[in-house]
Amino acid sequence: MGMKTRVALGAVVGLAIIGAVSANSGDGGSDGASDSRTSVGANEKPGGAKADGKSDAKPAEDKAAEGKAAEKASQADQFKAFVEKNGTPTEKQAVSHVTKVQGADEQNDVLDAADVYTDFTGGIMGEGTGPAKLIASAFADWKQSENGLVTVYDADGEILGNGNF
Repeated sequence: MGMKTRVALGAVVGLAIIGAVSANSGDGGSDGASDSRTSVGANEKPGGAKADGKSDAKPAEDKAAEGKAAEKASQADQFKAFVEKNGTPTEKQAVSHVTKVQGADEQNDVLDAADVYTDFTGGIMGEGTGPAKLIASAFADWKQSENGLVTVYDADGEILGNGNF
């Protein structure tokens, strides 16, 4: 191997090690959260409704349940909701093509990377290149990172564009 190849390979390995160490270091302890969900009984449906259609949940509990449901929404749904509320009309139109978002909830401000998948076709020469920049810009408004990179893909998994967030 040439000297340049060795240096480049060493740099990549070094960055990977730094990223792994910083992702695992944190505060040294767990966040104390545990899975306190209970299983749904035979006579209950999700959301507190019983099999006969009646609900014993109070309105305040319904609002809390809706808040938890919003937290459990997919990353793509959360992103679309943010853009629907805060985005420009062209961003809203571009984000309507988003089908999946990965990596948006796992940030450590060192090597953050998120992937946004769309239903555009044609790769970098297709019609999705322009909207991909709008999607990346809207993503940067939604999530902030010290060193983040969002990559937008088409339906076939080809890169349409990317941007910092």
